[in-house]
Amino acid sequence: MDTTLVFGASLKPNRYSNLVIHRLVGNGIKTEAFGLKSGVIGGVQVKTNIEDFQNIQTITLYLNPHNQKGYYDTIIGLRPNRVIFNPGTENPEFQNLLESKGIEAQVACTLVLLATGQY
Repeated sequence: MDTTLVFGASLKPNRYSNLVIHRLVGNGIKTEAFGLKSGVIGGVQVKTNIEDFQNIQTITLYLNPHNQKGYYDTIIGLRPNRVIFNPGTENPEFQNLLESKGIEAQVACTLVLLATGQY
């Protein structure tokens, strides 16, 4: 089963990253989460150590472009098939870098993709 990593997961229930974890799990998608604070969202353990992840097919980003810079090599190193840039995370520099490495960079809203069956 394909695994999605929510990158920039927040424990705050009103944040989109939190909501998307619930929706991914609700759609039967194997979900992992990386954030600054450890905790549990919808039965998914939010981990703070990026080395804990492997075999990730999709990364859905919830970090603004400025905060993404420190994670470029880390995200590329996870070798996902695609990275979804959710609203507010669009970053042409990083998108081009990913595509140069053979990783699909998709500008979209994960919540909309799930709601419309396009995920």
